[in-house]
Amino acid sequence: MEVVHEVCCGLDVHKKSVAACVLWAAGRRRQTKEFGTFTKELLELADWLRACGVTHVALESTGVYWMPVWNLLEGQFEVLLVNAQHIKAVPGRKTDQKDSEWIADLLQHGLLRASFVPPTPIRELRDLTRYRASLAQEINRIANRLAVRRGSKRATIAVVHNLLVIAYYILRDQMCYRDLGPDYFDRLNQKACAAA
Repeated sequence: MEVVHEVCCGLDVHKKSVAACVLWAAGRRRQTKEFGTFTKELLELADWLRACGVTHVALESTGVYWMPVWNLLEGQFEVLLVNAQHIKAVPGRKTDQKDSEWIADLLQHGLLRASFVPPTPIRELRDLTRYRASLAQEINRIANRLAVRRGSKRATIAVVHNLLVIAYYILRDQMCYRDLGPDYFDRLNQKACAAA
């Protein structure tokens, strides 16, 4: 088969480990290595790939474990995220190292189709939107729990409930928090009295 990428790498990414296999077309040489998933270990992976002269990297898109690896390698190499169903290995004995070799082999011959990964600003916006929605849900859960317990310590629970409602509206309406000052209600009362 025709070689498309002279030096490439296949990554099999898991929760606690990343199996890597670098293939060189010249001399049909291969080297495999395993790394952890902490930032320091992923930086070692990137250094090792640079030292090997890798230009293209392919990794499987299983769960969310690919995201830190992608974010770290994205600017340094041509990275392809590949759907796991598109690269099913040949049945038989299956190990992480063999999976990474299979991914690298498919990449070397140009047989992988990259999945769409949105640009960095879009990914960050999605993360913020999801986080905002989860905060609003958490506020609702806490408020509902407090509503059940309103019998004892009523005043404290009412104040906390009001704070949660304020936080919910700040998140919902995307308002910035601003301190109104300790005399806000006095000023508000004076305006109401002046208007009457």
